[in-house]
Amino acid sequence: MQKILIVDDEAHIARVLSLWLTRHGYEIREACNGTAALKLLAAERVDLIISDMNMPGLDGLGLAEAVRNRFGWDIPFLVLSARCDQAKLAEKLAAFGVRLFPKPFMPSQLVAEMERMLGATGSRSPQT
Repeated sequence: MQKILIVDDEAHIARVLSLWLTRHGYEIREACNGTAALKLLAAERVDLIISDMNMPGLDGLGLAEAVRNRFGWDIPFLVLSARCDQAKLAEKLAAFGVRLFPKPFMPSQLVAEMERMLGATGSRSPQT
C-alpha cells in the first residue's frame, strides 16, 4: 500500500482528503504544517506528498525546497493552492519538480493526477 503525506494547517481539509484517499487504497500520514512534515519525513519515507501552499511558518514552497535540498528525494509532490498568482507560483514550484494543483478541485481529479504521478515513478499501486 502506498503512503501519502497530507500537509495542511486546516484539519478539516486534511481529514476529508485523508478519508477520500484511504477509500482509494492509500495509507495516509498527516502533518499540520511544513515543520511537522519535515519531522515525519525524517522518520519515514512516503510515496507522494500533498501540501497546502499557504500555511503559517513553513509554507508549501518552503516545504518543497526543504524536501529536495535536505533529503535529496525525487518524490512526487503536489501543492494545492487557491492563490490568484497561479502561473508565477507554478513556475517557482516547477524549479523543485513540484506540481501545482489549483483549488477548488474535484477529489477524483486529484486522485487521477496522483495516479499519473505515481505511475510515472514506477510505484503505482494496483489497488487504485
